[in-house]
Amino acid sequence: MAEHSSLIRVEHVDRVYDDGAVTALRDINLIIRPNECAAIVGKSGSGKSSLIHIMSGCDAPTAGTVYWHDESIWRQEDWRRLRATRIGIVFQEFHLLPALTAAENVELALMGHCISAADRARRASSLLERVGLSDRARHLPTELSGGERQRVAIARSIANDPELILADEPTGNLDSANADAVVELLLNIRRDRGAALILVTHDESLAARCDWRIRLKDGAIETEQEEEATEKEEKAPAGKLRPARGTPSPARRARKRKK
Repeated sequence: MAEHSSLIRVEHVDRVYDDGAVTALRDINLIIRPNECAAIVGKSGSGKSSLIHIMSGCDAPTAGTVYWHDESIWRQEDWRRLRATRIGIVFQEFHLLPALTAAENVELALMGHCISAADRARRASSLLERVGLSDRARHLPTELSGGERQRVAIARSIANDPELILADEPTGNLDSANADAVVELLLNIRRDRGAALILVTHDESLAARCDWRIRLKDGAIETEQEEEATEKEEKAPAGKLRPARGTPSPARRARKRKK
């Protein structure tokens, strides 16, 4: 894979509802590369969840194109395949089936993958151990706390080793202690598995733990900000606007002119 190839790319995406009466997204252009961690922030109604729905294929853009590994994705069949194998989603509301245990909810993500029942059970057990819930595997969602239910949802989202994890307000229904624990878990999973992570949040302190943040306002990208520098790549200081993604930095352009 090329060094600067995109994992998922959004080009000139609009999303309108009610025959144009409501505009949720306006000319969104965004590139997420493998193993990146980005936060999408903004006030309620700014378009955060709409963008996640577009990037997961749960909704279709009114205009514009979404690319996966530089190939445009249009058909719902292709999006279903990606969600089953390459994209994991963590929702604010957990979306666990109430009649199934924690382990069975995780196993659901493995259905239809030619995996035996025994292997599904073993993998679900391993995933629940990874999120610290080995002793809660046989409990129903109603017997779990909010933080525990969200950890089950995270285990389910990574069951098929996704390349991209989309977390839509995963801490919205949690207290501050559980919110910190869930974000820490997502960041550790992203690091350990080499997946890209997009975290939707209204909490600026949680967003600051990602590599960079995308700020939405009235359905449009207002700013993109780098959070920290690395030794591998020249980056703008924290809080400064970054160059357009894929654009050489001023320092690199200066070096090229000297050559």
